[in-house]
Amino acid sequence: MKRIRIGGINAISLSIALLASILVGTQAVPSQAEDLASIKAKVQYFQEVAASAGEQAQQAQVQFQQLSRKLASVQAQAANQQTAVNALQGSIGAIASDLYKQGGFSQSMQLLFSSDPTLFLAAAGSLDSLSKGKAIALRKYSAAKQSLTATSFTVGDQITLAKAAQARYVAKQKAAQDQLAKAEAILAKLTKAERARVEALINGQENADQLASLADIKNAKFGSGLGSVALRFAIKQLGDRYVFGAAGPTWWDCSGLTMRAFEQAGISLPHSAAAQMKFGKSISRDKLQAGDLVFFAFSRSGYVDHVGIYLGGNQMVNAPHPGARVKVESFGSSFGYLRYAGARRL
Repeated sequence: MKRIRIGGINAISLSIALLASILVGTQAVPSQAEDLASIKAKVQYFQEVAASAGEQAQQAQVQFQQLSRKLASVQAQAANQQTAVNALQGSIGAIASDLYKQGGFSQSMQLLFSSDPTLFLAAAGSLDSLSKGKAIALRKYSAAKQSLTATSFTVGDQITLAKAAQARYVAKQKAAQDQLAKAEAILAKLTKAERARVEALINGQENADQLASLADIKNAKFGSGLGSVALRFAIKQLGDRYVFGAAGPTWWDCSGLTMRAFEQAGISLPHSAAAQMKFGKSISRDKLQAGDLVFFAFSRSGYVDHVGIYLGGNQMVNAPHPGARVKVESFGSSFGYLRYAGARRL
């Protein structure tokens, strides 16, 4: 059975409410079953929004890690350049001493300590008071100082970018938790019996989805190549729970599942849907094959914040959101409140 989610709410979860509306009219008092179905839909909506925020946090974390590695690299470069400058300063001191003894401070030293180092380099070769060796030493010192200055600016820029990425990570993590708190607040208003019935509805839906997913894969064609290896791994995780930031072995978020799946095929992917979309080659939707990565974006923010592995027949294997399990789900031009954003083949 294929399950198509509409507006972030599973179509099956709306069936009771829709049927009641048709039978008794718009003025009828909602039944308890309709109320519980509506509550279930609201809870799952906030869980899905939380999943999007959590994936955006993963994107920020990947960016922070990349920036941190680059920062460490440029800091090491700056340290090496500082060592070179320090070593050359001895030569500059010797040159200054010679010029002082020769009484040649006026023109030579004015050029040496000019705010425009290229002015000195242009004229140093013609200064009678400088030997060829001293001119070369001064040229090396000036070049080393310029390189160090440029690298120092880069270090500062990388620190700023890394701090911003870390701040985004913290903010998105909080946003995800805030959405889950909204879902919990809805459940907290229910009586113990009502909450149990809503949770039973959610678990019943997950159980039905699990059975349907197992039925879907029986007739699926997995293809060949690296994508098929990843797809087969993902299928083995059907029924595992979604957890923020998890990448196995029994808990997953969407990009954690795809990352580990393609790891089995020897491909290293970052733990972020947005980052994974930069790998491989773009595939048009009408050319999708089993094992391709399919991506979805939150329409208002533009973030790419969900990814699954294409199974065939407009279906994918994915880890959807908190409260859900890894399953096979259908998609069209949208997936819930997410819009289809593209596909990549690795």
